[in-house]
Amino acid sequence: MKTLVIPMFSLAATLLSGTAFAAKPVPPLVSPGWIATHSCKPGVVTLDVRNPIGGGNEQTYLRGHIPCAVYSDYAQNGLWRQDIGGAPGMVPPISELRTLIGGLGIDNRTHVVIYTAGTSATDMASAARVFWTFKYLGDNNVSILNGGYAAYIARGRTPLYPVQTGLVKPIPKTFKTHVKPRLLATEAEVERAMRSHVPLVDNRPSSQYLGVNLAPVDKRRGTIPGAHNVPESWLTINDGGVFRTPAELTKFYKVAGVPIAGTEINFCNTAQWAALGWFASYELLGNKKAKLYTGSMSQWSRNPALPIEKQIN
Repeated sequence: MKTLVIPMFSLAATLLSGTAFAAKPVPPLVSPGWIATHSCKPGVVTLDVRNPIGGGNEQTYLRGHIPCAVYSDYAQNGLWRQDIGGAPGMVPPISELRTLIGGLGIDNRTHVVIYTAGTSATDMASAARVFWTFKYLGDNNVSILNGGYAAYIARGRTPLYPVQTGLVKPIPKTFKTHVKPRLLATEAEVERAMRSHVPLVDNRPSSQYLGVNLAPVDKRRGTIPGAHNVPESWLTINDGGVFRTPAELTKFYKVAGVPIAGTEINFCNTAQWAALGWFASYELLGNKKAKLYTGSMSQWSRNPALPIEKQIN
């Protein structure tokens, strides 16, 4: 594997350049070739959020990462997600997110490209949750690396692209938020949607949707009454790190009985798999009325006044 070492003064000059790369329209997905060309360019911050679920952590980052990428621990409670009332997938206070993102060297002109290990749909879902967070905060200059780090290094073959070892220390910037509440569904909104038959999409594995298995964070088996099931593993090719095409997703949504347009609320247990479902709907299928229920089943199942539907008792 090729190793690229970038002096810190060089990185600082790159980050401080007055040229903002994000002047062009930002695609939701970028390829390994694209990030290999652009990761160290002015106005771009490549964000490594590999975590234990995806087979990586900070030590993995130090051993090798995309050149100029900065690291953020997605798995650490309270950074990108916060446990509130027993629901671990809730949105942290906006002021804390503002500080977190600015501390990563990101401002509102920065094109952020997020990547994970790229080992599974679950792993890609963590990138989707961070992506959703940026969108929720009003920042549209954000993309996901399709295929993740596995695609970038072409695991199992001679790597096509260089990697960098060690720590890249970002230069803090000021990140301003312009929250878009329409991207977030509250528990009360989900209850109203359930009663008015607005499409609810459960992005958990079918065993949890049907009520066969209970996730550790949930209190009751089953799903929200009337919800449709689009398992997270359907959204990437062979449950890997590469997203399905819009044409494939359209077919799968049809099988699941989910419209590809109109109000839609995605949920799972902690709004990670659901973020993957939201990304597929909102970005890949272009449904700008898709929302994310961050409380998901970990919150819903704790409220005895809310109904649960089980197909298997």
